[in-house]
Amino acid sequence: MKFTAVAATCLSLFSQVLGEINVAGPSSSKVTLPATFKPPQVFKNVNLVHVISLEKNYAKESINVLIENASSEPQDEYFVPFTSDQMERIGGFEVKDRKDASVTGFVVEAVELDRLSDTQYYRIRLPAPLPAKGQQTLGISFYYLNSFAPLPAAIQQSEKQYLVYEFSAYCQSAYPTLKQKTEVKLPSSDVPDYTKIAGSGEAKEFPQKQGSKLTYGPFPELPAGAVSPAKVRYEFTKPVTHVSLYERDIEVSHWGGNVAFEERYTLYNHGANLSAQFNRVKWAQSQYFNPQSYALKELKIPLRVGSKDAYFTDAIGNVSTSRFRSNRREAVLELKPRYPVFGGWKYPFTIGWNADSKNFLRKKSGDSYLLKVPFIEGPKQPEGIAFEQIQVRVLLPEGAENVKFYTTIPQSAITDFTVDLQRTYLDTIGRTVLTIKARNLVDDFRDRDLIVSYDYSLVASLRKPLIIFSSMMTVFVGMWAISKVNVKFSTK
Repeated sequence: MKFTAVAATCLSLFSQVLGEINVAGPSSSKVTLPATFKPPQVFKNVNLVHVISLEKNYAKESINVLIENASSEPQDEYFVPFTSDQMERIGGFEVKDRKDASVTGFVVEAVELDRLSDTQYYRIRLPAPLPAKGQQTLGISFYYLNSFAPLPAAIQQSEKQYLVYEFSAYCQSAYPTLKQKTEVKLPSSDVPDYTKIAGSGEAKEFPQKQGSKLTYGPFPELPAGAVSPAKVRYEFTKPVTHVSLYERDIEVSHWGGNVAFEERYTLYNHGANLSAQFNRVKWAQSQYFNPQSYALKELKIPLRVGSKDAYFTDAIGNVSTSRFRSNRREAVLELKPRYPVFGGWKYPFTIGWNADSKNFLRKKSGDSYLLKVPFIEGPKQPEGIAFEQIQVRVLLPEGAENVKFYTTIPQSAITDFTVDLQRTYLDTIGRTVLTIKARNLVDDFRDRDLIVSYDYSLVASLRKPLIIFSSMMTVFVGMWAISKVNVKFSTK
């Protein structure tokens, strides 16, 4: 789809999206309800399939459920329960219609109850009220960060790493479920331990193991709130890469025709710690046959075609162990940290690059402009990467006004946004800066769009050149005036 068509569609959503975010306030998109609140039993889950994917270093859960309105009145509010601990780690909550992709308008909000209560909710507003006995198939997906625990917690640098994940064999639901099953997808078939429960029907015991997949169920009718605690321990000899703080600056220059990107990472490996001191000699020897390791050795960051002037620095300075490839087909920045990042280790670093503004910036009409950039980019790793706190800053030219934005990341992930001024070199009133804060996103949301609309008049664009010109003229005139002053002593 052409950029202009996408931009026109997104602009039509600006007023609605911004209005919803303003209502949410700086904390998050939340609705406050009494501490005694219990979801009314107006729905029932006719058939539910719960899929838990542990193939990357974060947990992704998908709930495909056929819901039915069990009341005599139309209903449009469906609640999904979570524990208080899960609410702190959940992110990327999205809902769609599984049978009709054209159905949009699902609104997701976190319900705020008494913080001492262990049960919290997300509320889903359906695009249209569901009539009595009406049915709809929902596809609900979300992610959990910081959800694994290495077991053993400390291992040798050449050992295999095993992770433990806790879940419920019954999908948590605020409504009765007539039929359901839970599938657990693992990265390998090396699964030494997992919870076993009594089966039903022809199956005497659950789960049924097929290669790297465990299947609990199908289960018969279960009441609302039913849970069955379970855990699985599986082999994951890959880095558990976690970015606690991801800061991304996007600086737009109209005069230079350039968009400058800079990203700052506070990166951790949440895998197993080393049980002994790191042995660099042993590490160097092992690299000749390149064994699988839970240490982070390199990062690959695909950039937009046409990117240039890439750099890689850390707390010490420039890091030379990087490679930047840019041609007509691709642009890839390959990074190698100064040391392998084992479990429990930290590595903060900064990367940046430039790009031609014509690839991201369009003039809409008159003095209006549209900027379309990825909300997050970052590394693209086979094992995945999680971002806990995200801050995206868009630095617009001095004098930019009427700033609006739209993004395709889940609205529930946005916690705050502001529009401020920041003074830099040769500025008078300062540059307009849009700051968006989000939390608990993963690399599955890489390249989701951020579209910024703003007005930038000709007068504003000429402000800085005129200020520079007038300042230089003032200096020259001042020097000329000083040169005409006669400072000699009179001979009379």
